[in-house]
Amino acid sequence: MSEGAMNKVRLGRTDLMVTSIGFGTSGLGDMPDTYGYGVDADRAKATVLAIFGGSANLIDTSRLYGMGRSEERIGAVIRERGGLPPGFVVSTKLDRDPETNRFDAAQARRSFEQSLKALGLERFDLLHLHDPEHAASFKEATARDGALGELFRIKEEGLATAVGLAAGPATVMMPLLNDWDFDALITHNRFTLANRSADAMLDLARARGIAVLNAAPYASGVLAKGSVAYPRYVYQEASDAMLDPIRRIEAICARFRVPPGAAALQFSIRDPRVTSTICGVTRPERVQQTLDWANFPIPEAAWAELMALPYATDDPEATRDYKPG
Repeated sequence: MSEGAMNKVRLGRTDLMVTSIGFGTSGLGDMPDTYGYGVDADRAKATVLAIFGGSANLIDTSRLYGMGRSEERIGAVIRERGGLPPGFVVSTKLDRDPETNRFDAAQARRSFEQSLKALGLERFDLLHLHDPEHAASFKEATARDGALGELFRIKEEGLATAVGLAAGPATVMMPLLNDWDFDALITHNRFTLANRSADAMLDLARARGIAVLNAAPYASGVLAKGSVAYPRYVYQEASDAMLDPIRRIEAICARFRVPPGAAALQFSIRDPRVTSTICGVTRPERVQQTLDWANFPIPEAAWAELMALPYATDDPEATRDYKPG
């Protein structure tokens, strides 16, 4: 991978410096309902070790990923190696109660404390409010005396360097981004070669100095693994209609001998509004593959054809049967 592609950039208005690629670890929590396959502890450990041994410096997880398994598995590696690599940024999230969906201030604080314990850390570089749209009460989750207010109180206490919002539809996120002084946001599946429903939100973030972490550039895996080998789209078994846009991307990439995963990743990296692109990985070899794809030469003629393709602007997860964990 080229040195320039992994230069560290400032995370919004904070002093945190992050690389243009980060790694997502939801799959490392063993979530077959979401991904269609499981991941055992040994494979998860090897993948985390590969992440810590690579040139990226950002890892993203959540209390809810695998009902705690993602954080626990990452924490086990951190303890085994005696701490994080120098300058490494850990991003995690405050989550609702998985049994009741209650997401008040007390639950946010419990989630925070559980994450500290699981990861073996004393504080976080980057902490997000996660999926308030799935809480029993959205109003409670986003109130100043609720979970969102608690997120900012945690920052005021010096227990988080930066705070962000990690949620689903842009229509949910944008009012909150306007009303609160977030340092960062995570959007997933909504700014890809196939879907640009987060486009206006990226403009808003740039105008407000909010760092954009663009996650799931492969539309939850299909653009990395291929529509034949992995016929799923944004965590769902995909119909032919859902896969047609992916197949058009694959056809162009095949003619130019470009891995579709490289095009999907670089689509995100090359956008100046994106601070870092978070790529989910569940095998150690995928870490180096990601870094290689970021540097894969893609002809301008290929970009011209890819960018001329139609793309969706509706919410790609509107029909998803959401299953937490």
